[in-house]
Amino acid sequence: MLSGYISDVETNETLIGVNVIFSDLKLGTTTNEYGFYSISLPEGTHELLVSYLGFENYFDDITLTQDLRLDLKLNPETELLDEVIVNENIEKLNLKSPQMSVNTLAVSTIKKMPAVLGEVDIIKSITLLPGVTNGGEGSSGFNVRGGAADQNLILLDEAIIFNSSHLFGFFSVFNPDAIKDIKLYKGGIPSNYGGRVSSVLNIYQKDGNSNDFRAQGGLGLISSRLLLEGPIEKEKGSFLVGGRSSYVHLFLPLIESVKDNKAYFYDLNTKLSYKLNDKNNLFLSGYFGRDVFDIASLFNNAFGNSVANFRWNHLFSNRLFSNLSLIYSNYDYELNFSFADFEWNSSIVNFNLKYDFKHYLTEKIKLEYGLNSIYYKFDPGLIEPTTENSQIQTNKLTDKYALESALYAGINYQISPKTSLQVGGRLSNFIRFGQKLNSYKNNNPLIYNPALKLYRGAEPIGQIDYARSNVLKDFTYFEPRMALAYQNKDDQSFKLSYNRMVQYLHLISNTNSPTPIDIWAPSGTFIDPQLLDQFALGYFKTLGANRYDLEFEVFYKSIQNRLDYIDGAELIANNAIEQVLLTGEAKTKGMELLLRKNEGKLTGWIAYTLLRSEQRTPGRTPIETGINNGNWYFTPYDKTHDLSITTNYVLNKKWDLSANFLFQTGQPITYPEAQFKFQNFSIPNFEQRNSSRLPNYHRLDLAAIYTPDQKGRPYTGQWVFSVFNAYNRQNAANIRFQQNIETGQNEAIRLSIFGIIPSVTYNFKF
Repeated sequence: MLSGYISDVETNETLIGVNVIFSDLKLGTTTNEYGFYSISLPEGTHELLVSYLGFENYFDDITLTQDLRLDLKLNPETELLDEVIVNENIEKLNLKSPQMSVNTLAVSTIKKMPAVLGEVDIIKSITLLPGVTNGGEGSSGFNVRGGAADQNLILLDEAIIFNSSHLFGFFSVFNPDAIKDIKLYKGGIPSNYGGRVSSVLNIYQKDGNSNDFRAQGGLGLISSRLLLEGPIEKEKGSFLVGGRSSYVHLFLPLIESVKDNKAYFYDLNTKLSYKLNDKNNLFLSGYFGRDVFDIASLFNNAFGNSVANFRWNHLFSNRLFSNLSLIYSNYDYELNFSFADFEWNSSIVNFNLKYDFKHYLTEKIKLEYGLNSIYYKFDPGLIEPTTENSQIQTNKLTDKYALESALYAGINYQISPKTSLQVGGRLSNFIRFGQKLNSYKNNNPLIYNPALKLYRGAEPIGQIDYARSNVLKDFTYFEPRMALAYQNKDDQSFKLSYNRMVQYLHLISNTNSPTPIDIWAPSGTFIDPQLLDQFALGYFKTLGANRYDLEFEVFYKSIQNRLDYIDGAELIANNAIEQVLLTGEAKTKGMELLLRKNEGKLTGWIAYTLLRSEQRTPGRTPIETGINNGNWYFTPYDKTHDLSITTNYVLNKKWDLSANFLFQTGQPITYPEAQFKFQNFSIPNFEQRNSSRLPNYHRLDLAAIYTPDQKGRPYTGQWVFSVFNAYNRQNAANIRFQQNIETGQNEAIRLSIFGIIPSVTYNFKF
């Protein structure tokens, strides 16, 4: 057995996904999330190759007569080298792996992409991948394979992030300088992940440099950032602290029309790492972010995430690796309506315990198993008057408590040199604890009027105050997972996967992307969990001596118990959300194509997705119409065609040029098709839900990175010039209808967020 950690020689930072290859044996493995690898080998001398993007390859002959611990340090590539052809490289290992529907992006690649207002953005970068779209111009979140934004599990150092955006989606909460690894699972999701039915975005922060003190950052037009890292104890302990803030609000007073408005964000990333000995490592990481909006001192909104995570890595042996995590997360938001003399405060708090094991049994068998338990407190809101003259009375919405737990196990088995299998399962349980709960006649919170064909909330007949220790509802599900790969040739393979996932939390929203005032509702007496079944089939091939990768996948998803709200539903500050909800089903089918060029001066990829995402919400009885008369209708996340082209060209040692082009079918929307006059009031009549679309979305972004010659200097600098939306496309974020005051005619007004935006940023390291 050969095992050990692999790290960066300059920073001592462990490296994730490093390829450890023995070409003579046609065996290999990769390092896990903490830089650890383990592989079983026969006795004798074998040729070792260690390969990782952005680092020099490591070659050696390893002689094994007994178990060996081999920790390695890789040298970063300092300049472009002549091409080296390696016969057994990582692409062939990827062909062997049963894992599919997974995309990774290097932070170095993301930093070369053009960005809005010059701010590098991880969330916007992943929307350039197949199967991933944004929620619309200026919106937060992202949609994966036709799923909603709340169906994505977003993890930062294993902590759940409920809102991943700053400034309502203009920026993401992830500071790229502090990020080490990014991986997006769209299907074939391993059994150690659960709780969402669309995707998992797993992001790990850097550990910090335990060799030398380093600093890096950037100065932009509207925001700046600074990251500091260094040793606590040489080669054993390190710290990392990074801050970022926008400051455009400082210049708003210079503009008369908006001088009383403010909009800004700030965040802080921290991490402490310490190596106790060869078998034990400790990590303490945190994140704190805040957004603040103040509109003419009439409306103030602040929201943000707070996260703390303590982790302990322990090696029981060279075959058994473990990680114990204790995580605290708090997502809170507050609104202050000065013009109405009241404020509203709300939050979601969770405590998370995770204990994960990776067991390297043989060169053909690897086990992963563990447990996870999350305790939630949902505080939907406390509404309080802010002045004595306020017409608002104090109103505390009912707190909700829940416990989500799971046991999981999975096995990776190399059946033969050509066939590998990943199979596992997750036993999840969700307990909804006691609270004050409405009771209804016939236990029905929603009444249907067949004469008017309308739904309305039922009047409660009473309330029952259950003790916190009581169990209102208990759900238990088994979630099987399977993935299979067959490598019929050295340069190509076929893969298939199936996974069932359960989502116990629901985002109740009438917008296409999350906003701070949206309602997260746990499953319980009136709301059942969402159940996903997803199938995927893929073809993977390397071309041109591994210079190109081709990935092609088709998939089908079905979701049970997908919620939608009735027409005219009031969602904000609704203490009886069950009165406006109906349960239906959703389905998505599509194909993804990714062609990537890996080598040469010109690199990049072309991604295309063809997709159809629909939802059906029938009536509960034959006489009820449900939504859209019980017929299928497009989800707000259906975008038939999605094409993105991402390129980077190394002009010379000083200049890098990059460009992105995006085209997406306009997202579904519901328009009014007629209006009625009643006592001088105009009442719109809307068409069937989501039966129209916004205009198609497309734009071109350009960037040029200038790195001056800085040999012999203690620091390096870099200028980034970018143009977002280079041909000034006025993409529609929304279309609203109104009556023209002067003409009295109805008119449609298209709201566009961004036109052409040039920017410049200066990045530095020392």
